[in-house]
Amino acid sequence: MTQDEALDLLKLGENVFLTGAAGAGKTWLLNAYINHLRAHNVAIAVTASTGIAATHLNGRTIHSWSGMGVRDALGAEDLEKLQRNKRVKRNYTGVKVLIIDEISMLHPRQLDMVEQIARHLLDSAKPFGGLQVVLCGDFFQLPPVTREAAETAKKFAYESAAWQSGSFHVCYLHEQHRQGDDPLLTILNDIRHGSTGEHTKVPLRTRYKREPASNVRPTKLYARNINVDSLNDGELTRLDGNAKSFRMESSGFGALVEGLKKSCLAPEELRLKQGAEVMFVKNAVDGSYVNGTRGVVTGFDQEQGWPIVRTFDNDLITASPEEWKYEENGVIRATVTQVPLRLAWAITIHKSQGMTLDAAEIDLGDAFEPGMGYVALSRLRSLNGLKLMNLNETALQVHPAIQKQDVKFKQQSVLARQYLQQLSVDEKQELQQDTLLHRFKGSVDKKPAGGRQRAEKTPTHNLTLEMLKNRTPLHDIARERGL
Repeated sequence: MTQDEALDLLKLGENVFLTGAAGAGKTWLLNAYINHLRAHNVAIAVTASTGIAATHLNGRTIHSWSGMGVRDALGAEDLEKLQRNKRVKRNYTGVKVLIIDEISMLHPRQLDMVEQIARHLLDSAKPFGGLQVVLCGDFFQLPPVTREAAETAKKFAYESAAWQSGSFHVCYLHEQHRQGDDPLLTILNDIRHGSTGEHTKVPLRTRYKREPASNVRPTKLYARNINVDSLNDGELTRLDGNAKSFRMESSGFGALVEGLKKSCLAPEELRLKQGAEVMFVKNAVDGSYVNGTRGVVTGFDQEQGWPIVRTFDNDLITASPEEWKYEENGVIRATVTQVPLRLAWAITIHKSQGMTLDAAEIDLGDAFEPGMGYVALSRLRSLNGLKLMNLNETALQVHPAIQKQDVKFKQQSVLARQYLQQLSVDEKQELQQDTLLHRFKGSVDKKPAGGRQRAEKTPTHNLTLEMLKNRTPLHDIARERGL
């Protein structure tokens, strides 16, 4: 599907899953649709599963926006508490469209919770309370980390009940907008298609321990935390001066506290010096930083001693302690408090998702999960930005379930495209205008683009319009109209 075709489908108000390979233009298309909605005064919520991805769209994390936070489940008391939370309720009642980027990093139960909260706060039995929901991402990226048993856990958002009830139409973008002759594109496509071989490894070997062409200092990516911690500790030791330590504080039930310690990403003991490269591991309430914002420690606050960080965007931030908490039915069961930083000369491949890098030093010798190589390599703009330290066979594999699902996504995208091609230009404009005016309560142009006169509605057009108003899925409309 092309970007123009996908934009046409989005403008019809359908729930859409927007996907495609790296460089297919997913983010560009999201921004085009966001700009379209804002130009017509349609209220929208722009969110993402990670802080880094949210900043690319000037949005928020879905965890914060939705009110679900770090919960694993919602009880009746949780829903009633959210009902009384004016800020969260206004998030839902004040918008017509919800966008969630990097959907591959959202656990299926979290998508179910977003849908559950939407129906409750909007007092509607419709999927997601009747909001148009646009999901964007690539399931060849790594799935979210789960604490559930591997053999029973659902890993992917498309396995959720919310995905099924939401009747998402797939827009699989096939165009390539990155530099077409870069060998990196061929390597990434080989990995996606499961067709890697010697022809894939040859161009990778040309980057073995070779410094990137860019003058930018490469970000170091490793598969395992133990390698990341070892490198970061070594870099800290090489800095002059004594390290300043910050200890995590905690309260609550032991097992829940331990769970928070593992999931919050802040270390129990944080050791810093002036000049240390760091990364924030939480989203600031005031939006001054997000989970993934990187920078350098320039000193420490004279009053309380908190680290002062100069971000790579040149903002100066005092990193005071933040709290992570676990709630159950509205009751706080556990909390941990720590300065929301960790050393970041090196970061894990998991944590790199959502980043775009000019230069990276990547070690895939310990890759232990299919998809790691694809994620790490797709962070780069070009192969010349790569310094490859090690590589194993697992790094060039992808999850077999994703390859199988990818075939289904492509088939579903073909069906959506075939339906769109059956609609005339006038029909699409009429349906899109009706969506803006009646469903989204937005403003519309006084006359169709290009001065085109509106065509008389045919009986089948009237039927299609009525079915779309009633939120009939596209495949049902196509069957009814014999398309």
